[in-house]
Amino acid sequence: MSDVRGAPRAMGAGWGWIMAYGVVSVLVGLAAIIWPYVATYAATVVIGTLFFISGVFSIAAGVFGHGSESRIYALLFGVLSVVVGAIMVFEPMTGAVSLTLMVAVWLGVRGVLEIVAGTRMRRRRVMMIVLGAINLLLALFILMTVPWSALTLPGYVLGISFLFGGVTAIAAASDHRSGASAFAVPEEMVQQ
Repeated sequence: MSDVRGAPRAMGAGWGWIMAYGVVSVLVGLAAIIWPYVATYAATVVIGTLFFISGVFSIAAGVFGHGSESRIYALLFGVLSVVVGAIMVFEPMTGAVSLTLMVAVWLGVRGVLEIVAGTRMRRRRVMMIVLGAINLLLALFILMTVPWSALTLPGYVLGISFLFGGVTAIAAASDHRSGASAFAVPEEMVQQ
């Protein structure tokens, strides 16, 4: 195994950085689960800021993009993004409610599609129908508990994601320290 210059690369090098990333991710995940309201607030403000910035750049593209066929689109999309971003930054709880409603709609549509697909399947029919029913029930639960669920649901989702991502990185770092490729990349791919 060698790096781009052809020099041999030490197995396990850099495992500490992967481990540090995993530990930080686990801590962030646990914090988001313990304080879901704070995590929801922070996530909403960050997402709102990103919407706002992207909207400003889209407006600039529409104004200064002479000869572009999509100038009107860029302007309209930019204005929409700036408005949505501003609402999320200056009224984060309104933004959190919007995010939560989108999750509920996504779960509902997914549940219906899974039930329909399950009725057409030959194998694993019951599992797919049950999965669809669970997603529909989750969507209904969220809709019945809005706005209270909006204050914590995004925080819990972020927390779970960071927690499991961190555990995965810690496991990968442990393997890498023992000489395995980082994140279990097959040897053939590493040598290319």
